[in-house]
Amino acid sequence: MYAKAAKIIKSAKRCVAFTGAGISVESGIPPFRGENGLWNKYDPQIFDIEYFYDHTQHSWQVLRDIFYDLFGKVKPNAAHYALAELEADKMLSAVITQNVDHLHYDAGSKIVHEFHGSLKTVICLKCRAKYKIAQIDLNILPPLCKKCDGILKPDVIFFGEAIPEPAQTNSFNETKKADCFILIGTTGMVAPANLIPSAAKANKAKIIEINPVKSEYTGSVTDIFIEDKAVHAMEKLMEEIDKL
Repeated sequence: MYAKAAKIIKSAKRCVAFTGAGISVESGIPPFRGENGLWNKYDPQIFDIEYFYDHTQHSWQVLRDIFYDLFGKVKPNAAHYALAELEADKMLSAVITQNVDHLHYDAGSKIVHEFHGSLKTVICLKCRAKYKIAQIDLNILPPLCKKCDGILKPDVIFFGEAIPEPAQTNSFNETKKADCFILIGTTGMVAPANLIPSAAKANKAKIIEINPVKSEYTGSVTDIFIEDKAVHAMEKLMEEIDKL
């Protein structure tokens, strides 16, 4: 299984990784869904854009607690670093991620399409100016734009918002060019991101799936299913690639 997956990756003309919450769980970031998911602790409506408009102060308090106090302390894990290594070795062309934690960049990946945006930046809802989160004082909520005093919002999509560009176009363009897709830690339950692997399969890409349990993809588009956690699976896969 690992040897076969390694050969597909090694021989691919254009291999792309597609990652979800499962790759970052091992860095200490809880998923949104599932037994220990954030939805069990927080009301999902807090992440609705209309709720953000109507209850900005409360939204920002929760966002700060979850994303910046918790997520700000996490580091990339071996699976993130493995993907960065594959890119450096010219065996991986890009990473498409549903995650907003920026860990792929922190691990050294250069070409990352952040399908749902990034917590590393905030955007002004009035003039659309963007700032790095390090420039913003989150002791004062809600944070305001330095140019127009508009309200700043994390540059990630909320329920009710469109997928950001150019991430959406770039991600779907990858499906047209890739002949290998590595799915890591994604269940296939979040639309429209879940359309990407199916589109890749329709374009005859080989699909390698790494998940600790079967997903929506396993019985539909997956060619090789590696039933394991991201870190252990990627370490073993890298060992097999090194043998080739």
